[in-house]
Amino acid sequence: MNIILISNQSVQAKKIVLTKVHLTALAGVFLIAVLLLALALNYFSLRYADRIESPALKTLLVSPQEERHQKMQSHLHDNLNVMAIKLGKMQAQLLRLDALGAQLLESSGVDPEGFMLDQPPGQGGVYVDLHAEPISLGEFDRKLHELSGMLEARSDRLGALETFMRSERLSQRVLPSVMPVDSDWYSSGFGFRIDPFTGRRAFHEGVDFAAKTGTPIRAAAGGVVVYSDRHSEYGKMVEIDHGDEMISRYAHASKLHVEVGQVVAQGQKIAEVGSTGRSTGPHLHFEIRHKDVPQNPSRFLKKPG
Repeated sequence: MNIILISNQSVQAKKIVLTKVHLTALAGVFLIAVLLLALALNYFSLRYADRIESPALKTLLVSPQEERHQKMQSHLHDNLNVMAIKLGKMQAQLLRLDALGAQLLESSGVDPEGFMLDQPPGQGGVYVDLHAEPISLGEFDRKLHELSGMLEARSDRLGALETFMRSERLSQRVLPSVMPVDSDWYSSGFGFRIDPFTGRRAFHEGVDFAAKTGTPIRAAAGGVVVYSDRHSEYGKMVEIDHGDEMISRYAHASKLHVEVGQVVAQGQKIAEVGSTGRSTGPHLHFEIRHKDVPQNPSRFLKKPG
């Protein structure tokens, strides 16, 4: 490239020859100048942005910074929203764990005040500064996720334990274990005996409780009444189905207080002691049958004291 310079003060024109090397060098210098100018503008915009009074210049310099700042704030806000949702779920899980813990303590008979479920556990110790780096947002989110998983797993285990304990309590309620009358001795036990009417050896399929006429007869366990009527040999009798083919029988009553199909609770009054049917005097004949096979009631009944 040839550049010719003409001046009024000089008669002879000057000629400048630019080769490719010169053009390349000029282009490099121009690019470096532009880069330095951009860096300078960035530096001044960060350092003196709050001191700039010119609206046009301030808009030119501050707008890109504000845009980046807004993007960072938006990203941080989104992350905080996600963590807030996780924190809310963890709080709900903790409430459920507290409720399950209180139910388990109540079921086990342990004093719940000793566990202080509604208070955070005490912590303390000597402070040792290990110059650890602050936890990052990603690391905090990962720890929060791990803790949420641990809470969910423990909640499921406590829920399974609570269900098991509830089923155990339910089994105890439907197992005929409560004394049917206020007495702690049998006038006639289970098994072979001398029949009071024939004088011969016969098998006694239940136990007898001697009691006054009108003494309350109570259900040994909860269940459904399947028989409440007079029987040719048992006299006025009540049968209760406890499920799993387990039935309790209450015979020789003077009065019946339940009807067939009625649901009764353990310990509920169902009849009164009498001497109806094949009986020598006021007493309760009590049987427990499983799959229609007589069982020894002493294996089930819990005597008072």
